[in-house]
Amino acid sequence: MILLPLPKQMTEKEGSLMLGMSTMIVMDAACPRGAAVYAGQLKEEILTWAGLTVEIGRGTLRKGDILLAVDSSLGEQHYSLRIQEDGAYLKGGSLNALGWAVQTLRQIVRQSAGLLPCVEIEDEPDIRNRGFYHDATRGRIQTMENMKKLVDTLCFYKINQLQLYVEHTYLFRDLTELWRDDTPMTAEEVMELDDYCYERGVELVPSLATFGHLYKLLKTQTYEHLCELPDSFGVQFGFRDRMQHHTVNVSDRDAMELIKGMITEYMHLFRTEKFNICADETFDLGKGKSAELAKEKGTGVLYMEYIKELFDFLIEKGKTPMFWGDIICGHPELYSQLPKEVICLNWGYSDTQPERETEILHSVGATQYLCPGVRGWNTWVNMIRGGYLNISRMCGFARKHGAIGILNTDWGDFGHINHPVFSVPGIIYGAVFSWGEKAPEYEELNRQISVLEFGDASGKLLSCLDKMNGRAVFSWHKAVSLKEWQEKGMSREEILKRAEKEYAYENTGDKRDRKTQTRDLENDIRVISRSMDSRNRRIVEYAHVALEATRAWNETGDFLEKLQKGEKPENGQEIAEALERCVHYYQKLWRENSKEGDIMKITDVFCWYADLLRKGSL
Repeated sequence: MILLPLPKQMTEKEGSLMLGMSTMIVMDAACPRGAAVYAGQLKEEILTWAGLTVEIGRGTLRKGDILLAVDSSLGEQHYSLRIQEDGAYLKGGSLNALGWAVQTLRQIVRQSAGLLPCVEIEDEPDIRNRGFYHDATRGRIQTMENMKKLVDTLCFYKINQLQLYVEHTYLFRDLTELWRDDTPMTAEEVMELDDYCYERGVELVPSLATFGHLYKLLKTQTYEHLCELPDSFGVQFGFRDRMQHHTVNVSDRDAMELIKGMITEYMHLFRTEKFNICADETFDLGKGKSAELAKEKGTGVLYMEYIKELFDFLIEKGKTPMFWGDIICGHPELYSQLPKEVICLNWGYSDTQPERETEILHSVGATQYLCPGVRGWNTWVNMIRGGYLNISRMCGFARKHGAIGILNTDWGDFGHINHPVFSVPGIIYGAVFSWGEKAPEYEELNRQISVLEFGDASGKLLSCLDKMNGRAVFSWHKAVSLKEWQEKGMSREEILKRAEKEYAYENTGDKRDRKTQTRDLENDIRVISRSMDSRNRRIVEYAHVALEATRAWNETGDFLEKLQKGEKPENGQEIAEALERCVHYYQKLWRENSKEGDIMKITDVFCWYADLLRKGSL
């Protein structure tokens, strides 16, 4: 039996419970009304996977029924599940814990249909806060329907927190310049999502850029004067610039008042007491308008004064502040100045992520979340193995150093190009490793996820997806960078120098017959799809488009390399058509699950290279 995350205690018994027309899902008379959502989930699971319609009731339990109850004698995060021949009994120490019991039973139903094996389970998580962090600002703003599907996935795997990263993609009422050319989330949408999350035991936490990464805000004509670096208004859009610049000028009090106003408007949409101010990667701090102040006080002090004022502001409003820990790690001696209520989000995304930052923050008494990543940014298909290594490692650090949470991240960087489905394995890794230390080894866990999440009886799907990422040679990050460097007027020599320095680390992969390699993977996933539940077979199309994009960009990279060597390749027209065909189908898939967002900016990169390929010269 596959259960993810793996329960702490599970004893399989002889016998089975057969569900039938007289089976009822019964909520205990004292069960909170909110349990009806979980009862509805279970009813739908039984209909889908057992082909049976069962009713939902309250109070009166009969033989063969499924009981849902909250039992205060259990720990708040503890649940128990007993399946016996005379019925199934689900209890939780809280409504949320009862929900986790229901998710476990749903997983059993998914594999056992209407004949449930007898089993006894006692379970609770190691880490109280188990979150997922989705970038809803750098390209992909998912539709409400798709966001709800994401919440359903989090709920199914017992993840109990969701944060959406926002810079400019919320419709602030008085900041029309900020979102006028975008497709922002509205207050009504945010509140609807908050309700949906709450009903499923997921805490929706606001996460708003308030210091660095304020690209759109500080490029407006109205607020460019608050940008640390001068002349930000009217500058051509660039994916790289959006990542690297646009920090507020801390020496101007108007900046603080503007940010406080944005926080105030946004925070009232959420039930939670938490608020993430981000405050990461303040690359420009002290390098422009606040340079004199930085000389006087030091950039560490400027950083601390700014975030501390925001923390105090939030605490006065009854909120628990959260922030990213990358800057404070460089100034640990200042940490004691921060309010004790603050939660530090300690991020790191390497396969071999060092423990040093976690040790530093633990040594100064920081309350921490450890924040790994699903490794999808700048890739057509996520780095499956890299995500596994990073997430398992960071969850281990969290246990060792007493972190109170895990926040598994999915950043968008240069447009959030990966299809959302390819982040699901990483989401499940986060659920598994934050719940408990016991977990299957890599290959076995991938087999289990393939079976349970994607309905793949062969268990080979994730292994195939893992290989897809490894076929990319000319990366999206590099393609965007070369384009934007040239548009900035850099010389060819400077571009080559920068590229050599910045991409020396890149795995160029096996360049031998990559067409054959990607074609083999296309064949593999189609064979695998024969073993999949039909409702999940759309992943064939998502993978097909990703592989076609990978192939087209690899050929683009080969073409550029030949030009650089003085050769004159003759297949530019053919590759240009491949890029244009790819982006056409890519747009269709994008619009199925996301608002417009950055799709036309992504399209512009494809078209720019198509024109270059036809031209046949740099």
